[in-house]
Amino acid sequence: MTAEEFAELCVPPTCTLREALLALNRTARGVLLVLHPDGRLRRTLTDGDLRRAALAQVKDSAPVADLPERPPITIGTDATFAAGMALLDRHQIDHLPVVDASGRPVDVMLRRELSQRIWLSSPHLGEEETAFVEDAFRSNWIAPLGPHVDGFEREVAAYAGVGHAAAVSSGTAAIHLALLLLGVKPGDSVFCSSLTFVGSCNPILYCGAQPVFIDSEPETWNMSPAALERALAWSQREGRLPRCVIVVNLYGQSADMDALLPVCERYGVPVLEDAAESLGALYKGRASGSFGSIAVYSFNGNKIITTSGGGILMANDGELVQHARKLATQAREPAAHYEHVEVGFNYRMSNVLAGIGRGQLRVLEQRVAQRRQVFDNYRDALAGQPLDWMPEPAGYRSTRWLTCFTLRGPDAGRRRDLVLRALERHSIEARPVWKPMHQQPLFRGAPYFAHGDQDLSARLFEAGICLPSGSNLTGEQQERVIEQLRRALALAEGWRALA
Repeated sequence: MTAEEFAELCVPPTCTLREALLALNRTARGVLLVLHPDGRLRRTLTDGDLRRAALAQVKDSAPVADLPERPPITIGTDATFAAGMALLDRHQIDHLPVVDASGRPVDVMLRRELSQRIWLSSPHLGEEETAFVEDAFRSNWIAPLGPHVDGFEREVAAYAGVGHAAAVSSGTAAIHLALLLLGVKPGDSVFCSSLTFVGSCNPILYCGAQPVFIDSEPETWNMSPAALERALAWSQREGRLPRCVIVVNLYGQSADMDALLPVCERYGVPVLEDAAESLGALYKGRASGSFGSIAVYSFNGNKIITTSGGGILMANDGELVQHARKLATQAREPAAHYEHVEVGFNYRMSNVLAGIGRGQLRVLEQRVAQRRQVFDNYRDALAGQPLDWMPEPAGYRSTRWLTCFTLRGPDAGRRRDLVLRALERHSIEARPVWKPMHQQPLFRGAPYFAHGDQDLSARLFEAGICLPSGSNLTGEQQERVIEQLRRALALAEGWRALA
């Protein structure tokens, strides 16, 4: 609902019943908002109210003020989606006005809209997956491992241009194995991008190591080469260089590898490339995930392609990847009995899930194109709004796994929350940009190196919003997001003007 459409729902108490009926037919929302002269909500008016008036033989020339008073059921601007649904159900109504602190309506929650939720990034399955899964059932390869696991590993490695791959149960499992393969031990330090999901750095704690967090740069939102350089110089002075650096490719976009890799090489520190969010992205013609000593992808349900749950570890070193497979299958030694000399894990991907992945991989380029089109639609429709999109430098191809932007100006955090609540009231899932790891209670006290004078990761979190970005998002759904976002931005700007 646009601001203009919302304004059409608002009528004065002098409006006649006939005028109200025409307005109900014209707006097609099933409700009108009758306002006091000062703009406060006096009551709601539905077609049921007009039918009852007709049965009571009230003339259609009578003003709506003559109808029996019915105090409106309303909800405040800070209320949650769940609270709104509970009120609708409790009172068995289909419309719920949202009012500000002074009682003026600013929005309407509609049951028919709330029942059609728009997700941030939902799975998008096609036709290829079924054939692979049916083959797994026909051949009885249901248990972990099998021909689809082998095939999926070969195909993902070939797509990325990397020599070898090991399919595992999650991207987090892949990072854990990668850290072990790189020799991370208790007491070691590991550098990691701060602006990321916690799955990037929880495995550091699994290994008993100490995380050190690195800020983002404004050009890519990914790891800052300047901050990394300062952190490595500091760690060298301290006499404890990190065992590795985890470079995260955020929201479907590669980090600036030409700037980051030489820094790590000068200090002799390997790079673990966390490409969990960036399968399908390109950096200067090379696939994201082809740069690190070891790289990982995630196939979680919200990723650009999915195996329901899963991940993969990749490297050009075949012996390293073979060791990963061993560790992921309880580190069993090659003996007729079960022999173990090192700690292992139950991390391997199943043959059924790998079959889903093989089908999904065949439509990856199509999914990238669809998500990039979603971003283009948002950018074009919201031109002129007070926001800045996540940048895409020349020579990069972001998948736009998630379409993200930051709000301009002061009080961005408060306005971000207003926008998110407004979208949620209309059953639209949007989220803040990742909260940086150096601000998380879990990592309190961990060293952190900012980009420069500013803490860019903190600024991106404070001002950033991720919009629904799925490759299966329909045009109608995206138009609904755009309309509600325009209204939410206007409300947030209005709040700033009053503050």
